Amino acid sequence: MTKQFLKPLAFAVGLALTASACSKHNDADSAVPGGNQPAPSATAPAAASTVAAASTAAKAPTFDVADIDTSIDACGDFNGFVNSKWVAANPIPEDRTRWGAFDKLAENSLNTQHDIVDEMNKGADNAKAGSIEQKIGLLYRSGMDEAAIEAAGANPIKPELDKIAALKTSADVVDFLDSSFADGNGYVFGFGSGADFQNAKIQIGYAQQDGLGLPTRDYYTDPKNADIRKSYVEYIAKTLTLAGVPEADAKTQADEVMKFETALAASSLAPVELRAPENQYHFVTVAQADKITPHFNWEKFFAAQNVTIDKGFSLSQPKFFTQFDKMLASTPVSQWQAYLRFHAIDSSSPYLSKAFQDNKFDFYGKTLAGQPQQKPRWKRVLGTVNSSMGEALGQLYVARVFKPEAKQRANELVDNVRNALKTRIENLDWMSPETKEKAIAKWNTFLPKIGYPDKWRDWSGLEVKGDNYFGNVQAAFKFNYQYDLAKIGKPTDRLDWGMTPQTVNAYYNPTDNTINFPAAILQPPFFDANGDDAINYGGIGAVIGHEASHGFDDEGSQFDGEGNNKNWWTKADRTKFDERTARLVNQFNEYAPIKDKPDLHVNGKLTLGENIADLGGLNVAYDALQEALKKNPSEAQAKIDGYTQDQRFFLNWARVWRGSVREKQAILYLNTDPHAPASLRAIGAPSNMEAFATAFQCKPGSSMIRTGDKQVKIW
Repeated sequence: MTKQFLKPLAFAVGLALTASACSKHNDADSAVPGGNQPAPSATAPAAASTVAAASTAAKAPTFDVADIDTSIDACGDFNGFVNSKWVAANPIPEDRTRWGAFDKLAENSLNTQHDIVDEMNKGADNAKAGSIEQKIGLLYRSGMDEAAIEAAGANPIKPELDKIAALKTSADVVDFLDSSFADGNGYVFGFGSGADFQNAKIQIGYAQQDGLGLPTRDYYTDPKNADIRKSYVEYIAKTLTLAGVPEADAKTQADEVMKFETALAASSLAPVELRAPENQYHFVTVAQADKITPHFNWEKFFAAQNVTIDKGFSLSQPKFFTQFDKMLASTPVSQWQAYLRFHAIDSSSPYLSKAFQDNKFDFYGKTLAGQPQQKPRWKRVLGTVNSSMGEALGQLYVARVFKPEAKQRANELVDNVRNALKTRIENLDWMSPETKEKAIAKWNTFLPKIGYPDKWRDWSGLEVKGDNYFGNVQAAFKFNYQYDLAKIGKPTDRLDWGMTPQTVNAYYNPTDNTINFPAAILQPPFFDANGDDAINYGGIGAVIGHEASHGFDDEGSQFDGEGNNKNWWTKADRTKFDERTARLVNQFNEYAPIKDKPDLHVNGKLTLGENIADLGGLNVAYDALQEALKKNPSEAQAKIDGYTQDQRFFLNWARVWRGSVREKQAILYLNTDPHAPASLRAIGAPSNMEAFATAFQCKPGSSMIRTGDKQVKIW
């Protein structure tokens, strides 16, 4: 079950993959709402205790200055200056909706994972029975057995469709939902474990809004999305016909599904609203929950899940669940059947025959995201392996490419950046000593985690066969769902990971106050053992600073060092903080990143947390660089390829964000993504930093220079 509450604050969009994810909606090849990209692997990561100055002799350049377009003024368009030549020479592949530094790294590293699963497949028959090597090999083998999948057609989902066809009353619908969740197939809402916002040391259950096939509620009502709604209804009808529903009935049912989802959407919160902790957590007793949903018995539901709820759980969006209950009471069972039937087929489509896969890609890939071609089968199946057994694959990945000593080396860089953040907090001129003391107390409880878990998951309860792809995926849904629910009522494990080691990303978790850096991101362009300090602090240093700054962004700042949703600010300091962050909202609201669509702007409120983290992280990393250079004066004064250390610091930051995105995907991101477009992240934070203006000798009035009330300074 994909968790909806307080998602980990990741450095970048689209590359993170939660190891415990088991939602059928996570089709790795399409822009399914809430879906994940297949978790990438990596070439051998580089790490160094103190990053040494690079010698340009006999070494490949850590930053190729040939990529720089010197015809563009760095002070006018820094992203163009650093990245335009690369973008022009690297068009988006046909099976992608975007292409850039992250994606290229992911694409290259997917080949490493491909080698691993291919070897596991070939050796599965001789592997130790029940080992992760055998299970991964058999899972991948079953997904690549196209002949068997084609022969099965729609047969794998017939038992589920028969159950839906047999529903006659509202009580039957409730019983179906109870049993389906227990099998790992959630409908309408989401349910999973998470730290209690008021007592983060304990895991509780969270019930969350879900159930929509379109990205957000606005897609159901906004006139500009009328064409998408029309295409979605057509997609629903075709999906139903593929499973044997007569064409005329399918069209009628498609209209009913759209009406059903529109009603759900009307009571669903928008992405901006969901960022607020008060909209993610609403603690109730079981009896109180039953009063909100008198037609849905939560005690009965929990019994079906084999979960014991002690004092209560989070019914996180009461308005949504009130609407859900109203629809149980008043919506005809036939309409419920149409909705459940469609979603049963839709969520299973990636694991069925080609007709189902192509149909889903046509809508979610082509129509919604503008992706011309579907990814090759091996990538799609590899995505399923990651969503089903991601941490197990990560265990094999780490053994192959990540050296244990890299943890210690990377930890030293983490410590340097964290110390720079502490110094910044201590020297703030706008925060009172009282609030600073609480901020430092939170800083003291940060837990950095590097590379991979200290303890690997046990997969002994998961049965995998080499000739039943759908069955294997279904078994993984149930296994991972039960693994997640088993945490309810138990102490929060701060050593638990929310990303696999092979993920090119990083994240901060507010409810356990951890900053997490998977093995795969500890490589160029982020971290280069041959690189000079500037390259590394402008890359992985800024990533570290970004994640640490999330602890003090608009959302993370509402949690204390123990992970509790608790105010530790004075009223006056909070007002000052809000005034400063409002300027950052305004800065990004002004950006219109899509060519020929000047009316489409970035949502400054939706992206605020990530923009705060970028600004804080880059400032902190710059400070850490200056401390490192003090210890190496000769490096501080030297130029490499004609650029100073300060310049190379900002050059590498911008390089991380190089890339381009297809227009439809760009629009989708603007509506749903808490990250600003990559091209704007390259310039957004530097434009607020005097260090950037000094490094490139920018003149007053330059586009990249923000002054006065336009300049944002927070941490």
